[in-house]
Amino acid sequence: MAEQKTKIEETAEISVEDKLNALFQLQTADTSIDKIKILRGELPLEVQDLEDEIVGLETRVHNFEEEVQKLELEIANKNQEILNAETLIKKYQEQQDNVRNNREYDSLSKEIEFQTLEIELCKKKISEFSSQNKSKMEQINDARAIFEERKSDLEAKKSELDEIVSDTQKDEDNLEKKSLEIQAIIEPRLLTAYKRIRANARNGLAVVAVERDACGGCFNKIPPQRQLDIKSRKKIIVCEYCGRILVDDEILGEE
Repeated sequence: MAEQKTKIEETAEISVEDKLNALFQLQTADTSIDKIKILRGELPLEVQDLEDEIVGLETRVHNFEEEVQKLELEIANKNQEILNAETLIKKYQEQQDNVRNNREYDSLSKEIEFQTLEIELCKKKISEFSSQNKSKMEQINDARAIFEERKSDLEAKKSELDEIVSDTQKDEDNLEKKSLEIQAIIEPRLLTAYKRIRANARNGLAVVAVERDACGGCFNKIPPQRQLDIKSRKKIIVCEYCGRILVDDEILGEE
């Protein structure tokens, strides 16, 4: 608690000019980080999208393979049912040779007819299952082909991203460290305002210099008296048009 109080007291003791300098330095560091991220472009998102698509393709292939296994099992079962029916038909035909009356013969004939129909039905089912199996195998082959394409794309994108990251990671880490160090000396209320303005700004600029009598963010003209107030660095002034924090252009040379 005492440490937190000391920190608040330290930030409160900083002059307005020092606060403006700190904010401008923070903006400079954050802008440099933004440029590094822009250099990477959409690559991180493209890599993530490809990774997600590959996972989806793997799941699709796995589901198709499970369906193929079920169909093959159904075909095997139907083939076994055909063998069972053929065995029964043979048995009933042998029994017909030893019947004692027409009623027994007709009864066996009906059983043979029933088993024959069962065989036809099983063959029809096998044909349907085989057709479905063929379709699933085609889908598996298509999904695997797309999988290999996406895998190749992912490797290329990752390699490109890794190359950019390896070239810029050290700079980004240093800038991130610098940004955090500067944030530590800025009072929380002002830091929160900076982050809010930065988040709402299309180009990420929350602190801009007055250049050629205009706001460096929205380029609207700044009245002469207001420019003098900004140059005096006695208070924090924001642009009345875009809400960005304004500093005088001399701070650019100091930076």
